[in-house]
Amino acid sequence: MKKFSVVAGILVVVSALLIIIGCTIYKVNIGKVSNNSELVEFEVKTGQTFSTIGADLKAQNLIKSEFFYKLYIKLYQVKGLEAGKYLLSENMGVEKIVDTLKQGSTYNPDVITITFREGLNVHQIAEVIAQNTNHTEEEVLEKASDDVYIDSLIDQYWFLNNRIKKDTYYPIEGYLFPDTYQFLNKDVTVEEIFTTMLNQMGKKLETVRIDIEKNEYSLHEIITLASMIQSEGNNVDDFGKMASVFLTRLDKKMRLQSCASAYYGDHKIMGRDAFGDSYLKKNDYNTYVVDGIPVGPISNPGIDAIEAVLHPSDTDYLYFASDKNMKVYFSKTLAEHESTIQKLREAGNWYGS
Repeated sequence: MKKFSVVAGILVVVSALLIIIGCTIYKVNIGKVSNNSELVEFEVKTGQTFSTIGADLKAQNLIKSEFFYKLYIKLYQVKGLEAGKYLLSENMGVEKIVDTLKQGSTYNPDVITITFREGLNVHQIAEVIAQNTNHTEEEVLEKASDDVYIDSLIDQYWFLNNRIKKDTYYPIEGYLFPDTYQFLNKDVTVEEIFTTMLNQMGKKLETVRIDIEKNEYSLHEIITLASMIQSEGNNVDDFGKMASVFLTRLDKKMRLQSCASAYYGDHKIMGRDAFGDSYLKKNDYNTYVVDGIPVGPISNPGIDAIEAVLHPSDTDYLYFASDKNMKVYFSKTLAEHESTIQKLREAGNWYGS
């Protein structure tokens, strides 16, 4: 009897292990094929079912396994597939692909996808919009500086107020959240693009709203500092240290001396235009000549840069320098900082060289 109990116990353990292994294999095989989020066209022809499209999904590398896809379809008794064209990607996984197909085809060949990367300023955003829609850069910039339009936005969004209009080049600079967006066609209005980006900014800011309200600096100042961090650096891991430098310098009543702010104040773009004497130009953005935080954002930051200002690293750094590859070098003393810049100049890797 005792021997039987031992054998039974072993069988239970083995069965449990087999179930766990089986579930793990199943979960892995219905997961995403890769991290590639590029949307590709997938056509469901008349008469096809969820089961019969398995081979086509596998052929387009949208699923890992036709067997496990069909197993999912059978387990959940998925039915009701409509013919049409769908946009799917390798990073969706079986569950999301099935959910998308169940909703029916909403594919529109005229749909456009526009990506606004982190750190673009309004001028650069206008360029991207002009490249992807039927609008000119001038139309975009005109809308971005339209007082009546800006006032309507201030009335609509909690994170915008009259402060954004005071001596800024473009009041909505800093608040157009960088992301990838889809619009119906190239005739999309500039207002719709701006609204979409502002709505996304609102969603992102809501996730850190409590931290914003507790901060000693205003939201506009937080966004401004974040925009400088986003413009100066490229590695998210550096953002907290960069924020630490700016905030420490503010505490010590030191000027921020951000090259990116000098570029923006002189209507130049880092990496594209020569620095020249931009750091000497007197304007409300150039932190080489103005004390404290500049008048407004110099680019449109992502949430990582904003969070860095809200939760800076604990460092003793007082200086940092960015090279032409956006690599950031930190220093505790002026001598160390100047030595770093000299080395970058000698290597031809300094923005000002």
